[in-house]
Amino acid sequence: QVQLVESGGGLVQPGESLRLSCAASGIIFGAYSMGWGRQAPGKQRELVATITSGGLTNYTDSVKGRFTISRDNAKNTVYLQMNSLKPEDTAVYYCNAKHIVSLRRDYWGQGTQVTVSS
Repeated sequence: QVQLVESGGGLVQPGESLRLSCAASGIIFGAYSMGWGRQAPGKQRELVATITSGGLTNYTDSVKGRFTISRDNAKNTVYLQMNSLKPEDTAVYYCNAKHIVSLRRDYWGQGTQVTVSS
């Protein structure tokens, strides 16, 4: 079965940093683009960062310059380094795996809570 397990969330103050990790299993990791989405209470889920199997990245404007997505194909793991965190970054962060060819193969993890508050 496919599993995406996020870790690294927590409570931090504005301006601080967190690194999220997502360990993937049950997929051929190199055949998937990976990403991170987030959902705050009362809001739609927002895709904040993606990375292709070849390492090309994309970010939503609100996190550009502050967040960095990366992947370690040997470990089947994707990371999200979050710097200069703001209260508006508070959300549940979800790991996403999207097959580069097969449209039905689109998976999400259970999420990890990130809270930015003073």
